[in-house]
Amino acid sequence: MNKPTLLKPSRRDVLKYGAAAALSMPYVNRAWANAVELNMLAWYGHGEPDVIAEFEQANNVKFKPKYYAGGDNMLALIAQSPPGTYDVILSDAEFVQQLNEAGYIEELNAADYPFDDFLYDEWKQFPGHWKDGKLFSVMVRCGHLGVSYNTTAMSAEEAQSYKCFWKPEIKGKVGHFDWHLPNLGQMSLYNGNAKPFDIDEAAWGKVMETTKTLRPQVGGFFDYGGTFNGLKTGEMLAMAGIGDWITGVLERDGAKVASVVPKEGGIQFTESWSIGKGTQNADVAKKFIQYMMSPEGQVHSARMAAYPAFTVTKGGRKLLNEKDPKEAQRTGQYDGAPNDPVTLIKDGRIKYRQVPVQQSLEVWNDFWSEYKGS
Repeated sequence: MNKPTLLKPSRRDVLKYGAAAALSMPYVNRAWANAVELNMLAWYGHGEPDVIAEFEQANNVKFKPKYYAGGDNMLALIAQSPPGTYDVILSDAEFVQQLNEAGYIEELNAADYPFDDFLYDEWKQFPGHWKDGKLFSVMVRCGHLGVSYNTTAMSAEEAQSYKCFWKPEIKGKVGHFDWHLPNLGQMSLYNGNAKPFDIDEAAWGKVMETTKTLRPQVGGFFDYGGTFNGLKTGEMLAMAGIGDWITGVLERDGAKVASVVPKEGGIQFTESWSIGKGTQNADVAKKFIQYMMSPEGQVHSARMAAYPAFTVTKGGRKLLNEKDPKEAQRTGQYDGAPNDPVTLIKDGRIKYRQVPVQQSLEVWNDFWSEYKGS
């Protein structure tokens, strides 16, 4: 994301036992002293206790997470680091191909992961995750981006179109999550492009024109924390470029916000785990990804305190409905739900987020920088 400055979250303290302390307290469990340290590169939240504590305790592993915001930021961090720095890498799916082409991730053995348990057959061969029949990344979760809004300032009916961002009554109260891909993808959908990231130069020109007309409505460009707080405090009454991954956290706390997939369609963000090239902990890294694909791991991922998402396996969905039926109902993760994530894909209302096909990332990013400064 060009690139919001991600707020640095607080980290749990790690107990450190020195040799003298160990000798003076012979009955203290000293397992952590020999724990395997795994370096993680991910979006904020994936290395926090609510997601990984059970795995750490069961496998004598200690994670050392490094957080980023946006795929291009992730690529830059890896490029600046020596090979083998990161054991596990959580990537937006559209950047997996670039990770592979740059030689940043290891080939995976498909037999190690529960592909037969995926909710949707298309996810088994997710674009960019395979090359020449070889697997390089495993899809772990996803979510939908659409119209996010304050329910006291906008009706559910109004939110059924991206046109609501131009509502005169919320001028100066529309915010952008500061990343070009989801925002410009939404503008492309609003313009009627069936493939919002695969558009010719004429259609790209129209996307830029449409986006520029929104600028007078915009009150700010925000990172994760700013997006969250802007909606929470009512400073922003609508937010482009996001979805339930932000408003879901606020809804859980009783905030009057919601996210919907409008009639023009929504965008799916997809997150996937890879093993970093040159890791010295490949076996433990594989075991971690297997855990995240297990029903228990899927539930921890879906209910992540930092930002919720959808399970991607049948086992994960089943356990979510057993452990947290309220969240399953809220997010449509049950059979027959009108907003079932898989149903929305099958109905053609959801498009996978991609990097631009007919333009470069730099072109989209440069326009976004120009737009922000206008």
